Amino acid sequence: MNELLVEATLENADTVLDFVGGQLQSSPAKTRNQISIAVDEIFSNIARYAYHPGVGGVAVRIAVNGDVTIEFEDSGIAYNPLTAEDPDITLPAEEREIGGLGLFMVKNLMDTVEYRRCGNKNILIIKKKLAE
Repeated sequence: MNELLVEATLENADTVLDFVGGQLQSSPAKTRNQISIAVDEIFSNIARYAYHPGVGGVAVRIAVNGDVTIEFEDSGIAYNPLTAEDPDITLPAEEREIGGLGLFMVKNLMDTVEYRRCGNKNILIIKKKLAE
């Protein structure tokens, strides 16, 4: 797995997206776009909430084989995004509660999304099969 270590700040989102995108250059455009959306959402959430109000580090790891596996590891507050309730997308936008749509998109764009807490670390893993 290739690894990037950065501070969890919104200013580093482009660095993370460039790192991941650089590993996916030979992947189909649709797959790259879906992964980019998911990576941006996950990293932004870590930057906004994991260490609030402080700042901490994030390790982003990626492996590309027959599929793409991306792992995010931070030592921020414990949070399992998979336990968050999905938004009711049948409601008109103005009637929906704020929040949750980004994680809903991640879960729907990726083939698998896994979370575990290991010691004081949050580990979120997303996987996407590469279309042939």
